[in-house]
Amino acid sequence: MAKLVFGMNLSLDGYVDYQEFAPDPVLFRHWTEHVRELTGSVYGRRMYEIMRYWDEDHPEWKAEQREFAAAWRRRPKWVVSRTLKSVGPNATLVEDDLEAAIRDLKARLVGEITVSGPELAQSLTDLGLIDEYRLYLHPVVLGGGKPFFAGPRPPLRLVVTDRIGEDVIRLTYVPA
Repeated sequence: MAKLVFGMNLSLDGYVDYQEFAPDPVLFRHWTEHVRELTGSVYGRRMYEIMRYWDEDHPEWKAEQREFAAAWRRRPKWVVSRTLKSVGPNATLVEDDLEAAIRDLKARLVGEITVSGPELAQSLTDLGLIDEYRLYLHPVVLGGGKPFFAGPRPPLRLVVTDRIGEDVIRLTYVPA
């Protein structure tokens, strides 16, 4: 049975914004290795559209960025959307019955499936489907934006803390 994990970079005040803080080289390597080991990823529409950046090589990329892109392209993706009509390579559109689709993935696959996007994660939290939450805290205060938890924070139990790179602390929680 696969494990469903929601993890993202966020500010100290709980907001996610990929444009406001970038991973240092150690954290970037961590994310590349993480993606390489995944069974797949479930995306909400907005996060998927942001991540489509990695579908095509860019001439300004360094070796590390090419390596991440290659790992990301190889992993299957399931995109939850009622507005998209098609998705890119190695992706499957999930338009109906989110709960049934995710339960099927969890039952059918083995390994780790990540959830990307706070609103999608909230829907899956409400359905009791997320097995683990990973908060990658950056020493930045944004003062507003899109919160990591899109709704009420679920009851959680801290299971691991670790430092990644120079400034990031990863907090790993499971539902309490």
